[in-house]
Amino acid sequence: MAGDTTQKLAVLIDADNAMPSTARLLLAEEELLTHSIQPIRQFAYTHGKNATDSAMIKDAMDLLHLGRFDGFCLVSSDTDFTRLAARIRESGSIVYGFGEQKTPKPFVAACDKFICTENLVYHKELVPHPDRIFTPKNHIPVRQAEEDKDLVNLLHTTIETASDDHGWAELSYIGNSLTKKYPDFDSRTYGYSKLSDLFSVLPQFDVTRHAPREGKPNEIYVQDKRLRRKDSSNSYNK
Repeated sequence: MAGDTTQKLAVLIDADNAMPSTARLLLAEEELLTHSIQPIRQFAYTHGKNATDSAMIKDAMDLLHLGRFDGFCLVSSDTDFTRLAARIRESGSIVYGFGEQKTPKPFVAACDKFICTENLVYHKELVPHPDRIFTPKNHIPVRQAEEDKDLVNLLHTTIETASDDHGWAELSYIGNSLTKKYPDFDSRTYGYSKLSDLFSVLPQFDVTRHAPREGKPNEIYVQDKRLRRKDSSNSYNK
């Protein structure tokens, strides 16, 4: 339709390799019909070869050559799809990967964005709030943000390259930079639905809302306390 900007995505699911709790729902006939998913049974014709992977790669390339899709969702934790993800991106299409946390890094890095299926399990439990952190008591994060030194170092480095003279960086820019460098970065891994909520619990950073210019809506800015100038308060200054 004219003026329709909705992305058209092709979704391919490696049911041999999908998370068991997810696969059970996907393979249920009523779920397949509800979401218009076409199940394809692939027989293993020879030993030592993964016929399912080969068939999925072939189908993906057929869909790519049709030129009808803006991007592809590859649901698998298998490193065999690394070259497929890279090839799709080379064509100019975006690639979203979905798999378990144990997914090999080459496949993760080959995607524009990689979402861990462990985070999807808890998606409905993470309730965003505009002014405060809201994390359900029964939610167990995959990793504890306050105890993760690698996370803190990663955030320090990212903000340092994006900050102004007072050490402030726009949250949206930080998020984009993290995704480009680390496709599997996700605040939900640490139990928070939003990146701003994750920053709010880390004592090494300050978070504030401020309009970049008069008449513009408020934006969220983050300051690395190590970069704070001595003549600067912890409020945003242009």
